[in-house]
Amino acid sequence: MSDASGINLSWWITVVELPMLAALFWLIWHVRQESEEALDRLHHLSETALTQMRESLSAYKLEVAKTYVSVGYLKDIERRLTDHLLRIDAKLDGAALIQSERMGDRR
Repeated sequence: MSDASGINLSWWITVVELPMLAALFWLIWHVRQESEEALDRLHHLSETALTQMRESLSAYKLEVAKTYVSVGYLKDIERRLTDHLLRIDAKLDGAALIQSERMGDRR
């Protein structure tokens, strides 16, 4: 009886278990390869989407910068700043003239 069960066990391992283990190993390897490829594709897609999103955000920021402040408003601000700087310059020139007159009186 043990001889017959030994042959049956040997036969079972050879015919059923080894091919099943080989198929299981191949299945695990194949699933791992597919998951790595899918992960690579997903990484590439996410990088592409992130790049496109950054470009869109940059374009939006540029458009906002162009349209938020009008050219006329900028020219008005520039004129007001220039006028103010000219007044400051005139005051400094006047102060320098007074200072030089005082220095001339001391000599």
